[in-house]
Parts: sequence; structure tokens; C-alpha cells
Amino acid sequence: MIFDRLSFAFFHVQNKVKGGRMQEVVENIPLEKLKPFPNHPFKIREDEAMMETVESVKSFGVLQPAIVRPTKDGDYEILSGHRRKRACELAGRKTMPVIVRELSDDAAVIFMVDSNLQRENILPSERAAAYKMKLEAMKRQGMRTDLTSTQLVPKLRSDDQVAKESNISGDTLRRYIRLTELQPELMKMVDEKKIAFTPAVELSYLKPDEQRMLIDTIESEQSTPSLSQAQRMKKLSQNGELDCDKLFSIMTELKKPEKNEIRLSSDILEKYFPKNYTPQKMQEVIIKLLESWQKKRQMNHER
Repeated sequence: MIFDRLSFAFFHVQNKVKGGRMQEVVENIPLEKLKPFPNHPFKIREDEAMMETVESVKSFGVLQPAIVRPTKDGDYEILSGHRRKRACELAGRKTMPVIVRELSDDAAVIFMVDSNLQRENILPSERAAAYKMKLEAMKRQGMRTDLTSTQLVPKLRSDDQVAKESNISGDTLRRYIRLTELQPELMKMVDEKKIAFTPAVELSYLKPDEQRMLIDTIESEQSTPSLSQAQRMKKLSQNGELDCDKLFSIMTELKKPEKNEIRLSSDILEKYFPKNYTPQKMQEVIIKLLESWQKKRQMNHER
């Protein structure tokens, strides 16, 4: 029994001590033994980038080993390297270099999310699902998890671990997680940029049957809701007043252009103005500077 355990440690973890540190060893594992991570939120797209990866694999092999963990049935679960595995399949390779790590279920989820969030061109649906998976894993580990609560909890935003590690604000993280409440058809419209991110967050508060009514109306009218329309639908829904007629009336009205507002916080303004300047005085100075900047642009344009 002791020998079996030592053998398992050697063949599946394969760490060597070098310079006082444990060094992980790369193994070549058959592709059929490499299984996708359960509910992996990131899509594997066979796009131009994938074709470039395939050509690289054909020419140079897999330069960066995937990270996997052993499963109970003797296979391996991919934590980082789903695209590389697919590239290997398309390139006709039978094995892929990997590093095997022993991780708990929750630690594996967190590692998988953190590794894949480094990708480029991540869809909103992928980011939303990944943040939610990581949040739930950290919840099971006993860490702070109030992110799914209402957006009006400022004391949680500054020190939220998930937001910090993702290099985004807690408010942004909460909004992404809200997107997971959208019906798949609406989420697809967000991914395709037919519905903007902020209106989509407001629509996520609609009940499932209300969202399905909205989907039908979008298809029939060939129009998607603006932010103001989404906000009104949300308010009506919260008051229990949103029905098919009201939704149709909102969606078929003539849309007004959304106002573009720029707000500067007092913290920013205090860096550039004396403390005795009133907001009115600050505004006057800013307008004068903008007028001067505009004149310089016009002069440069006329040269």
C-alpha cells in the first residue's frame, strides 16, 4: 500500500527538489485522457487565432504545458489548456504536455477562472459565468461573498477579494454576475453587442416570463431596448405592473438620444484647484481652458 502511494505521487504529481524548491515536471498525456473542466464557461472558438495556434503546434509543438488535475477514474481534468488541447486535435497530435496538480474542487475552480481570464476577447457571458463560479467557490471556502447582494452596499466594494483579484470594482463585478440571470437569447444579444452592457444589467431584473415577452417583442419589432427603456421595464416589473401591452408600448415608442454626461468627483478636482474655489468657479475655469484648447485645435487644423 505504501509503495502504491509513492508510485501515485511519483507518476501523477512528479515533483523534483531543485535548489531547495519543489519543481513540477512536464508529462505527455494522451488527448483522450484529458477531459474538459465541468461547466467550463469559456467557449472554444475555431477562429483565426485558433488556426494560428494549430500552425504553431504543427511547427513547434505545445510551448506552454497545460495545467490539469487527476480525476478519480484515472483521467485528467483540464484547468488551463482547453484551446491548446483543441489545437493539438486539429494538428493531428496524440498527446499534449501537461503539469499535473492536486487541487480541491474549489481551488480548481478558482485556478481555472483566474487562468482563463487572461485570454483576449472574452465575451460578457463568459466573464459573467466565470465570476459567478469563482464567487461560489470562494463562498464554499468561507470567504466574503456578499457580491450577489444589491448594488447598494458600498462598505463591501473596497475590500472584496474577487473584485481585487480581477482588477475591477466590486460594482462592476456585481453587474457581471447579474447578467447570469438573463435568458440565453438575451445573453446572446449582449455577446453580439446588440444589447449594451448597462441596459442588459437592468433587464436581468425582469422575471423569466417577462424576459421571454421581451425576446418575442425584440424579434417582432427588430429593435432592442435603450437604457432608459430597460430602466422603465425594471421599475414596472418590480411594482408588478409589467405586462405584454406595457412592454410593447415601451419598445415601440420613438427613442430619444441618450444623454452623454461626464462627472468629475471632488477628489479629482481638488488635485487641480485651490481649496477656496467654489464649484461655480471651477466650472468657469474649466470652460475657459476648453475654449482655449478648442481655439488651438482650430488653428492647427487651418495650417
